[in-house]
Amino acid sequence: MEEGFIPPHGGYEQLKCFHKSRVVYDATVVFCDRFINRRSRTHDQMVQAARSGKQNILEGSQASGTSKETEIKLMNVARASLEELLEDYRDFLRSGNHPLWDKNSKEALFVRKLGRQENESYETYRTYFETREAPVIANILVCLIHQANYLLDRLIRRLELDFLKEGGLRERMTRARIEARRRPPS
Repeated sequence: MEEGFIPPHGGYEQLKCFHKSRVVYDATVVFCDRFINRRSRTHDQMVQAARSGKQNILEGSQASGTSKETEIKLMNVARASLEELLEDYRDFLRSGNHPLWDKNSKEALFVRKLGRQENESYETYRTYFETREAPVIANILVCLIHQANYLLDRLIRRLELDFLKEGGLRERMTRARIEARRRPPS
């Protein structure tokens, strides 16, 4: 069977930024339930920002078959949501007079090392998220959000380059139509 002009799409489960953002979401739910009043606006805002980061990667990946513009836009929405969440964790640390780990501190380097594991998930960090104090967990999440944002930045740049090289749906449709006209009738 011939390949159509709608390319394979989805595949978000293979994206490292999706796995990382899923960990961030799961850990944010636990963090907020443990340390932020459930009835506060901050609790809801943080959970929703984490969810938006994850869900927009999924949605962008699914939309990629028919709209590279939508894919790029949603990956940027995911990136913006995670940046918002990052600032919430920084605010938490700053307002409580807790230190923000330097990116090259032994703690941050340990988190980065954990983040390189194959099949990273909430389970990779469970013991830390469920037993450590709020400032430690907030700092771990700052590290993980930086990692997710780095991966998203790389993905967005690759999507931009792919679009410049291959175009979008309209260009693929036009190429497919021209190619179909060139074929001899069956």
